Amino acid sequence: MTEPIGPVDSSRVPRFAGIATFARLPRLEDVQHADVAVMGVPFDSGVSYRPGARFAPAQIREASRLLRPYHPGLDVSPFATMQVADAGDIACNPFNIPEALDSIQEGVSTLLDAGTRPVTIGGDHTIALPLLREMHRKHGPVALLHFDAHLDTWNTYFGADYTHGTPFRRAVEEGLLDTEAISHCGIRGPLYSKDDLSDDARMGFGITTSMDVMNQGVGAVVEAMRERIGDRPLYISIDIDCLDPAHAPGTGTPEAGGLTSRELLAILRGLRGSNIVGADVVEVAPAYDHADITAIAASHVAYELVSLMALNH
Repeated sequence: MTEPIGPVDSSRVPRFAGIATFARLPRLEDVQHADVAVMGVPFDSGVSYRPGARFAPAQIREASRLLRPYHPGLDVSPFATMQVADAGDIACNPFNIPEALDSIQEGVSTLLDAGTRPVTIGGDHTIALPLLREMHRKHGPVALLHFDAHLDTWNTYFGADYTHGTPFRRAVEEGLLDTEAISHCGIRGPLYSKDDLSDDARMGFGITTSMDVMNQGVGAVVEAMRERIGDRPLYISIDIDCLDPAHAPGTGTPEAGGLTSRELLAILRGLRGSNIVGADVVEVAPAYDHADITAIAASHVAYELVSLMALNH
C-alpha cells in the first residue's frame, strides 16, 4: 500500500507561503486516489439575506494553513491514516440555480464513483440538496445530522423551490433521508409561525436547541443523537451559523444565543465511530468576518469531520 501524501512540511516551507489548499494538502490531481476529498462549492445564489458565501472556500482554505497533522482530542493522524486531498472548486452558474445544482451533483458524483468521501466547504446551504441526492444514489436513504440556527425546512421563498432555507424539505420530499434518523442541532431564534415547528416534526425531524445543549450538556445531547442515528450511513451538514455570532460573525443570517465553537467540536467528537459517508460546512461569509474568526472555526470543523472519517477508515 502506498503511503499517503501528507501536507506540506511547515518546518521547511512557512505556513504563509505556497498555494492555499485545505490544510496544505496535495491537490486531487496530484494523488493516485483519495479516500477523502475536501471540495469547494463557491455558490451563494440561494441566500435570503446577506450574500458572500461564494468566497468562503478560498477563505477557509487560507484559514486552514495553521492546521496540524495530529489530532490529540481523537488520537488520530488523519492525513497519515488515509489519503486526503483538496479537490478544488466546482464551477457553478451564479445566475441559474437549477443548473448550478446539477453541476454540484455531477461533481460530487465523480468523487463518490471513485470511492472518495466528500467533505464540502460551501457556499450557502442550497448546496446540501444535490449532495444528498448523490448520497442517496450511493447509500440509499441516509441519516442526517443538521447543525444550524434555522430549520431549513421551509417550502419556498418568493416562489423559489431551491434556496438555502428549503434543502431539507426538498430532501424529505424526494425520499433522500431516513426519516427515523434525522435531527437538527443548534436551532434558535424567532420563526414565522408555530406551524414551522409542526411542519418540521411531521417530516420526522428531532430538534435539539442551543439552549438544550446548555441545559442538558454535551454528553446527554450526543447520547440522544447516537441512539437516533444508530449505525446508519450518516451525512452531517453544518451551517456555521449554528455557532453564536461571537464565534461566527461572518455568516449570512446570524442569530443570538448559539453554540460555542468548543461545544460544536465536542459534539462532533462524541460521534466517533459513526458511519459518516459525507459532510458539508456552509454559510461562511468572509465579508462579514473579523480577524478570520468564522473561517478559522469552519476550518477546524472541517478538520474534525476529516478526522472522524479517518477513525473509521
